[in-house]
Amino acid sequence: MKSILTSTLLLLSLVCSVVSAEPLELYWEELIPEGYVPSEEIPEIDHNNPMAQSNANAPVRADLNGKQVKIPGFVVPLEGDDTITEFLLVPFFGACIHVPPPPSNQIVFVKFPKGANVDNLYDAIWVTGTLQTEGWTGDMATVGYNMVGEAIEPFE
Repeated sequence: MKSILTSTLLLLSLVCSVVSAEPLELYWEELIPEGYVPSEEIPEIDHNNPMAQSNANAPVRADLNGKQVKIPGFVVPLEGDDTITEFLLVPFFGACIHVPPPPSNQIVFVKFPKGANVDNLYDAIWVTGTLQTEGWTGDMATVGYNMVGEAIEPFE
């Protein structure tokens, strides 16, 4: 009986430590694989499409696939009215809207099934969820990472 109780407590302790683990806090430069250097050539401007994305096939970090992470950034809404259900998380305000999109490994496509309330698109936020290295392509950009969002909070 004592060994069963000890085993149960050990298992419960292990489960609690896994469940309560903090997400990996990542910043944008950490989404770039070590050793990858984008082309130093100045990209040609496509005068027919001045919002064309450069480095649309930038590599991602495969070791981040399936990791619970927390990333700061700005929201570019794609779906939703009062609450946003799909958006691009980008490293700086205006990316994909006022200036060309950053490289694909600097954009995260976020699905937020229950809808996210974002009060002000000018404000940076933290997004927590499970990061995937599967790309996504939309009208605005090619994206290297995607995530199912679980929590949003102000970036402070």
